[in-house]
Amino acid sequence: MGAGVAHAQDSAVHTRSSTEMTLLDTKAPPPDVPPPHTARHAASSTLHGVVVQDPYRWLENPGDPAVQRWIKAQNGYTEHVIDAMPGNAALSKRVRELAITSTTRSAPEMAGGTLFYMQETPPQPQPVLMAQAWPNGKARALVDLNKDGGGEAITAYWPSPSGRYLAYGTAKGGSELTTIHVLDVKTGKRLDDTLPYAGGGTTPQALAWDADEHGFVYVRFPVPPTGKKVKQFNAELVHHALGSQADTDKVVFGKGYSAVAEYRLLSSPGAKRLAMLANIGDGGAAEVYLRRDGHWSKLLGRRSNVRGAAWVGQRLVLLEYADASRGRLLVREPSGELHVLLKPGKGAVQRVTPMGDGFAVVRSWGPDWWIDQYDDHAKFVRRVPLPKSGIGIGGIAAEHGRDHALISYGGWSLPSRWVDYDTKTGALKTVFEVKPATDAYAKVRVQRVEGVSRDGTHIPVTVLSMPGVTPNGKRPTILYSYGGFDIPIAPRFIGPYMAWLEHGGVLAYANIRGGNEFGESWHAQGQKLHKQNVFDDFYAAGQALKKAKWTDTAHLGIMGGSNGGLLMGAQIVQHPKAYRAVVSMVGIYDMIRHETNFANGKYNVSEYGSVSNAAQFRATLKYSPLQNVKPKTAYPAVLMTTGANDPRVAPWQSRKFTAALQNASDSGQPILLLTRMNAGHGIGAPFAQRVGNTALALSFFAGELGLDVH
Repeated sequence: MGAGVAHAQDSAVHTRSSTEMTLLDTKAPPPDVPPPHTARHAASSTLHGVVVQDPYRWLENPGDPAVQRWIKAQNGYTEHVIDAMPGNAALSKRVRELAITSTTRSAPEMAGGTLFYMQETPPQPQPVLMAQAWPNGKARALVDLNKDGGGEAITAYWPSPSGRYLAYGTAKGGSELTTIHVLDVKTGKRLDDTLPYAGGGTTPQALAWDADEHGFVYVRFPVPPTGKKVKQFNAELVHHALGSQADTDKVVFGKGYSAVAEYRLLSSPGAKRLAMLANIGDGGAAEVYLRRDGHWSKLLGRRSNVRGAAWVGQRLVLLEYADASRGRLLVREPSGELHVLLKPGKGAVQRVTPMGDGFAVVRSWGPDWWIDQYDDHAKFVRRVPLPKSGIGIGGIAAEHGRDHALISYGGWSLPSRWVDYDTKTGALKTVFEVKPATDAYAKVRVQRVEGVSRDGTHIPVTVLSMPGVTPNGKRPTILYSYGGFDIPIAPRFIGPYMAWLEHGGVLAYANIRGGNEFGESWHAQGQKLHKQNVFDDFYAAGQALKKAKWTDTAHLGIMGGSNGGLLMGAQIVQHPKAYRAVVSMVGIYDMIRHETNFANGKYNVSEYGSVSNAAQFRATLKYSPLQNVKPKTAYPAVLMTTGANDPRVAPWQSRKFTAALQNASDSGQPILLLTRMNAGHGIGAPFAQRVGNTALALSFFAGELGLDVH
């Protein structure tokens, strides 16, 4: 949804795929030349009586040959600078070595006693969709898209209630625009059903099978006229009957609902009942609907602030935040009665899922995550005996009434693993774990410091280092965060970022507002008119690292992507002297034009507010990075990356901000932009791009922060 997280999107400078060679193999400029020149042309917007100058607006048009020449020149300049940085080749090689782990698994889903999941064996470009009878069946591949080199990715999948059929979505070139296909699980044969325009990018994919498995409801954009491109607005729910043509699918909900509609579909066991959470744009409260006899009736409006749901048997459990920042659970009984099932407790509720004869609740409090199990009457059973800190909870595959559930989790130094959880006894048994490329992860030290934001709010910062790497005031340090859309910073395996720690560097992760790791109020305090809190929190995190003597300005780098790219842009213009280097991926920098000249910007209004509102416009203009670039300012070294097919953040955002910084900075530090022509926001990126993104970022940071990689 929306400007989601982008951790990886670029190919490595030294491991370029053939699809990128045309763009990158330009003649490198001679040493010590300035960045390519960017012309300024008169352009402006007037909002609420304020004239906003926009001299780089011409860079918004990718079809302009001058823009294409500019992109190629910037890529050549970036490659030249990165190649000249000491340790680039060694770091790139080590990052790839660390990325090649044993087979990985993700996204487990249970249906009819069959476990479905994604499996990838590095350096395989894309994960393969697998199935096995649970728990002791033989695993087999159902969908493998690796034949074309990884340019096509599986976007989502939905098994039918009995596990007989499997619907799955695919998208090409990072575009995320999904086409749905259907597979007979038993025979492995793909059916003729092919359903294009099935969401993705601006609005999420969703699908729910009929109880008789003869068809399903799914999300679709209105079909465009022949020869025209699809407009990613006005998503609707349509019904498809297996064996029929896509153009005969009928709209069942959503016609005229909202131009920026988003839907989540939830089926009860056996697909006997169907619920829907409907959102207007990203990250806001949902309306709750139930389908009965083919008709949809509203159960709850947005005032209830529902943000999640699950079926526990034939009972619909709703995660509600109205007057309950940490979340409480409501239940809609089969009889129609609606009542409170579970009051707010310790920790913020992240999600609810069926488990055993009851349900499980995933909770967080800052960087700490855990799972609580309850019986059908919401009586506490036990806390699932996972590690008490340093882990994040992944997928949970479970079916109501079954005594065993599959739980996936991992941590900063702990690769992903799956455990079989006995809901009756509480016993855990590891059934799968990723084997990393080195045993050194077990030595990683995890510590915490705390920053204090401008308004007095305390900000936790997790610090990772190797033994013997102690605070000395000048450790090369990378600080990361996100700060938006309810998305928390949870412990996740650092993988190839171990290359940074191995050479004496430090990694830090801040739990700033805009996420929901402390509950919904933590999110609300970082959105719309309160967005400046996010930027203040991150700055406070960096200052805390300096105060604790981990680093100083000359050795502090910061990194973020997507909404986190906006965070990076704000840090650059608000605190140019606080950081030595910045890596910003697929970021938003022109907040004034993001809403008005890009499809996904309208979906983001629920998070950022609208510039059509005078008060919101004034607040946005005050922090929007592009409009706050000042001439003759010593800006830090900056590396930006973007993908030409990005449906979530316009690539021109990076082009305009790069041009503005290059023309304004007098620090002598490089301002770089790398554009990938066969990439998007990072969702579904092949292995080479994911590894390359890490290698590129670490090479840049090593060169700028003085990491000794020899």
